[in-house]
Amino acid sequence: MLNLTPIARLILGRHVKAARSWRGDNIRRVQLRQLDYLTRKGERTEYGRAHGLKRTTDYAAFAAALPVTGYPEIRNLVMAMADGATDVLWPGVCRRYAQSSGTSDGRSKFIPITDDSLRLNHYPGAAAAVAHYLANYPDSRLFSGRGFILGGSFATQLQLPEGVKAGDLSAHLIEACGPLVDIYRVPPRDIALMEDWTQKVPALVKASLKSNVTNISGVPSWFLTVLRAVIAEAGATTVHDVWPNLEVFFHGGIAMGPYRSQYAAITDSRMRYVETYNASEGFFACQDLREPGSMLLLLDAGVFYEFVPLDEADDAQPAHAVPAWEVEEGRTYALVITAPNGLWRYPIGDTVRIVSRDPLRIAIAGRTKAFINAFGEEVMVHNTDAALTRTCHKHRCQAHNYTVAPVFADGGHRGRHQWLIEWETPPADHAAFAADLDSALRDENSDYAAKRSGGIFLDPLEVIDARPGVFDDWLASTGKLGGQRKIPRLSNDRRIIDAILSRNNG
Repeated sequence: MLNLTPIARLILGRHVKAARSWRGDNIRRVQLRQLDYLTRKGERTEYGRAHGLKRTTDYAAFAAALPVTGYPEIRNLVMAMADGATDVLWPGVCRRYAQSSGTSDGRSKFIPITDDSLRLNHYPGAAAAVAHYLANYPDSRLFSGRGFILGGSFATQLQLPEGVKAGDLSAHLIEACGPLVDIYRVPPRDIALMEDWTQKVPALVKASLKSNVTNISGVPSWFLTVLRAVIAEAGATTVHDVWPNLEVFFHGGIAMGPYRSQYAAITDSRMRYVETYNASEGFFACQDLREPGSMLLLLDAGVFYEFVPLDEADDAQPAHAVPAWEVEEGRTYALVITAPNGLWRYPIGDTVRIVSRDPLRIAIAGRTKAFINAFGEEVMVHNTDAALTRTCHKHRCQAHNYTVAPVFADGGHRGRHQWLIEWETPPADHAAFAADLDSALRDENSDYAAKRSGGIFLDPLEVIDARPGVFDDWLASTGKLGGQRKIPRLSNDRRIIDAILSRNNG
């Protein structure tokens, strides 16, 4: 394949040039241009008219006119859009929705993907990530081969109006991109969008095995399974034995840290890693330096950002939301966005740490609520509470306390969730209880169900019996034992559960 990297570097270089100007007061000017565009479009919508958006002339007026609004408050408006209503949250009709679990009032939320959000945000965000990579590595031959993009699928089981699609964001991006991208991408669309992962993984391996893959893009946990299958099929030791020109992994969705050693075992020193912040709600940041640990906030990609101090993250109307040009370096905030998909002052549920103010670089700090997203499953406390209640009812047992944490893949084993449960009345059959709890959690959370499908990415959850009183012992050791004591139900790392287990086994 002809090496088009030099041409791509010239074309994409504008993203790097623009980003280098985002210093000092230019941060404010660039962001206010985004806000001006968004509010002018918003004037034409039902939501904008209801909140007097036409009367807003600056950031202060904008913040005064529109409340910070989470998904439960706009669910009915989104559903009206899906039913064909026009000019609701964004001008025109929207026929694409990114499906994601994680709200407290329902199994899934549906994030609008408008034509403007694709044009102004998602695709320019991806282009910016590639542009910064090419600028950092002059020796790159990225476009001398193909990019292996590991995507999800559409939710075919949903009852949606004709012409409306919902599913993983990546499925929409793959389907909507132009034919030029297809030339430099594997696998072909029909395989990339397959829903059954038991069939999809072998098809992905077959489609990519003989390709000249120079770059891969996706979620670390998902890609690890596919890469191991490629290596096994080729009878190789590392993925570079199969794809000698592979040079970079553009990754996002979950933290790369727990997977670093596993990737090191199947790659060689040529492998580079670029972090991206590409959520269902938008493409917000990308790594612009060789060194990991921070990402440049994309100030000109159609999104206006606000930052809420952590101590106000749970407030219905936080009093101290600040724009990008007023953040404090080193501080952690809950991220609030206004974007060309019709999300207005929308808290996306992520917290970010300000690594530097000038230029504005961030690091993802976590979620605003307790969660497990170690493998892209987005399991929330209301999911685990409901699954445990159902399973205990079925087995006529009672749980006194519990906590859950991930066990990361190691030694040939897939990752899984580990539950530590202190019983009031234990189940008669522990193995059957664990199996039914796993099934119940799959029913409660569609993302967990997808990761468990076919046993490809996640093993069944594990239940460990906690000795009576071990949670109180741990709370006492932290100085938090008392009338308002709370056991952290979910953690995205193993610090809490390992501390309790050490007492449980002691």
